Amino acid sequence: MGQLCGRCMQLLRDFVAFVQRMSSDLVHSIKECLTLISKCSCLKQNSSKARQLYKPILQPHERVTAQEFLQHIETGFEMSPLGKDPLEALRTLAFSENPGLQQSAALYYLHMSQHMNVPLPAEHLEPFYALLRSADLEVQQMSSLSLVNFLLEGNIDKELVVQMGLLEPILDLLESEDPTVQCNSCACTMTLAVSESNREAIGAARGVTPLLSLANSCDPRVQQNAVGAIFNLTQSEKIQQVLCKEGALPVLALLLESPDSEVQYYSCAALSNVAANVQHHEAILRPSSRFLLRTLISLLSSSVDKVSSQACVCLRNLATSADIQAEMVAEDILPKLHSLLASCSEVVRRASIALLWILSQHPHNQDTLACAELLQSLGMLLSAHKTDPVIVGHTACIIKNLSLSKNRQRIIESPCVEGLLQTMLSTDIQDDSLQYVTSCLAELAKQEAATVRMVQWMDDPLTKCLVSLAGQLEHTEASFQAASIIQHMIGHEKTMLLLSLHIGEIQAYLKNFLTHREIRFQQLGISTFCRLREDPEFSLAFRKSQMAKLLEQVRQQTEETQELLRAAICHEDS
Repeated sequence: MGQLCGRCMQLLRDFVAFVQRMSSDLVHSIKECLTLISKCSCLKQNSSKARQLYKPILQPHERVTAQEFLQHIETGFEMSPLGKDPLEALRTLAFSENPGLQQSAALYYLHMSQHMNVPLPAEHLEPFYALLRSADLEVQQMSSLSLVNFLLEGNIDKELVVQMGLLEPILDLLESEDPTVQCNSCACTMTLAVSESNREAIGAARGVTPLLSLANSCDPRVQQNAVGAIFNLTQSEKIQQVLCKEGALPVLALLLESPDSEVQYYSCAALSNVAANVQHHEAILRPSSRFLLRTLISLLSSSVDKVSSQACVCLRNLATSADIQAEMVAEDILPKLHSLLASCSEVVRRASIALLWILSQHPHNQDTLACAELLQSLGMLLSAHKTDPVIVGHTACIIKNLSLSKNRQRIIESPCVEGLLQTMLSTDIQDDSLQYVTSCLAELAKQEAATVRMVQWMDDPLTKCLVSLAGQLEHTEASFQAASIIQHMIGHEKTMLLLSLHIGEIQAYLKNFLTHREIRFQQLGISTFCRLREDPEFSLAFRKSQMAKLLEQVRQQTEETQELLRAAICHEDS
């Protein structure tokens, strides 16, 4: 296209100047017309009740309230922020159509939320409805932030917020285009979702869909709070079903790869909650089980403890089938778990040992797990954390599971046996972990090589512990397993010397065993008696205590039982 010549350019300049003059004259004429109309006497009738063409933004009563409100603040209104007068003033300002007045109310609530540390009365929640519904962006920002502060400080009852009807405007703000409002409304929803009844209300109000949308936000604050809210919602099984239907699982799986550790944690924790329900496993693993498992296993190496521990929890919840466990082992999970066992974090250690326990239950994994490195770590773990019931209990169960494999000799040669024995001295009888320890040792003691290993580590404190435990029949399983360990070690010279220091206690628990209602206790008592009787010192003690008479009573009872059984069998045959 060519350029305009000088004549054409001048014509255009003249036209523009003409339009500007005409526009200026037109605006001036409009102003003059409106001024003349406004001065006409026809509009001055009933001047006390005169109405303007447009409703004034600031109503007279609002002006008075605003002035009084400012005076109260200047005279120390902060000293009594929850009185009746300030509440009425806040209501007037909050429900005003004037953005400036609403901003004053929102700002005051924000000030209170940052400096007040007392519960906010229920009536003070009423103005929030108008403030959250305001069309003014600053009012939305300040009122939603103050509500977050009140909730986080525990100055507002979470259920009351929903009961007062504030959930709907909070959820509406999730669809705001302003990141600050999105962030605050997500934080409100996340905090409210801590309550079980609130979770149901959020689900019923269709709050899940906007949260899932904001979980993909580019703003890290919005994304964190949105995923955090989803995590809290997954604590409800009913909401879990809604999330699955709304397509939350693929979203959460992808968020595991987020560079933000908070997002990783919340998404992983949310998946853990859903995975705790077996009926959702197919939906979780359907898109690509290998992708999800590989991502979760990679999170085991996270430098953030709560992320790596939560990844362990999620994998543990998913590892309910042999196929999934096989995939985990195939993805080289063991080296990562091995390093987590040595973590300085108690939470990480507990989560990793619990996952390892799940994997050890499947026979196909046992040979792989029973490697020298892992057994060494388990032994060291027992020695270092002998007072931690979670570590002790799970480790004992793992060792017992692995002892059923063909690699039992590796366990015997590892520090595991010593670690298990030492934990008995530090574990409270009330802890279930002690039962797991004695059960594991009793299983190992069935092999002579393991018994020899145990005898090497036995001393008087350990012997006294075993004998004492065998006598505490109120703890049935621990008592039986302790007596079983003793029975297997009888015959070794060192053991007999140690047991001879506790003849009285041994006789006492044997008498209880012989008269116990369970046959297994009677049988263990008899076999222990027979083996100890071969020792001269025990034989003499048994004769003095009339143990033979007690055995005779047991024999007579057994014969009577046999006769009754024979009679019953004959009757059935006839």
